Amino acid sequence: MSIRAAILDLYNGTENLGMASIKRLVEESGITEYDVYDVRLKNEVPDLSYDVYISTGGPGNPLEVEEEWGVPFFNFLDKLWAYNHKYSDQPKHVLFICHSFQMACHHFGVGKITKRKSQSFGVFPVHKTDAGKTDVLLGRLQDPFYVADFRLYQLLQPDYARLKKMGAEILALEKIRPHVPLERAIMAVRFSDACLGVQFHPEAAAAGMIEHFYKKAVHEKVLELKGEEKFSKMIEDLGDPQKLEQTYMTVIPLFLRNAIEKVQQTSEAFVT
Repeated sequence: MSIRAAILDLYNGTENLGMASIKRLVEESGITEYDVYDVRLKNEVPDLSYDVYISTGGPGNPLEVEEEWGVPFFNFLDKLWAYNHKYSDQPKHVLFICHSFQMACHHFGVGKITKRKSQSFGVFPVHKTDAGKTDVLLGRLQDPFYVADFRLYQLLQPDYARLKKMGAEILALEKIRPHVPLERAIMAVRFSDACLGVQFHPEAAAAGMIEHFYKKAVHEKVLELKGEEKFSKMIEDLGDPQKLEQTYMTVIPLFLRNAIEKVQQTSEAFVT
């Protein structure tokens, strides 16, 4: 059977590396039928006819949502969640990335979205919880694993009662900083067997990021905001094959592979 995917673009028209990378990973998975929905510029959301959904990162404050596109987006989330609850034996598979993850967490009430004291910038270690160590997807990564992290906002103060009611689990937390007396942000949540959210960019490929950050305008802006030391450290980390590349080759490819297998198994079960 043919697997269909929908990509929800929340980049609001800003230049980014994410969309091209996500499309490439979807195509490499063998999925040939996919559509892109421009959520913020064109107020577009998909219906429930797709098998797989990937909702992207994006700029801005995840708590400041325009009604024109926010209402349809959150209605879509509710319909998707209700469908998966009703048809748990044939669910839709969903991946929320960064900005989408923050919006989904706020909407579902699993924690508090706050602004960071300063924007995270670079490649950083992420530590798995006990649930993350056995997760069907993140369990395949080393502990800690490394991610592309460019957050200005974060998920804190988890509502454990709400998480339990949803059947959700926290899978990962940000890097350990013993010298910083601040709560560690939540970096991944398994909302359900078919629904995963991550507070980083699993679509980030090291080679593409290096090329992007060496563009003259981008390079100058980063140096102005972060300085030479942080820029050099990021480039060094991007060049380490044991860091970001492992995450890039695992998270989205395995998410898609698992989704395809589940959809095919469900289809075969109904045929037989």
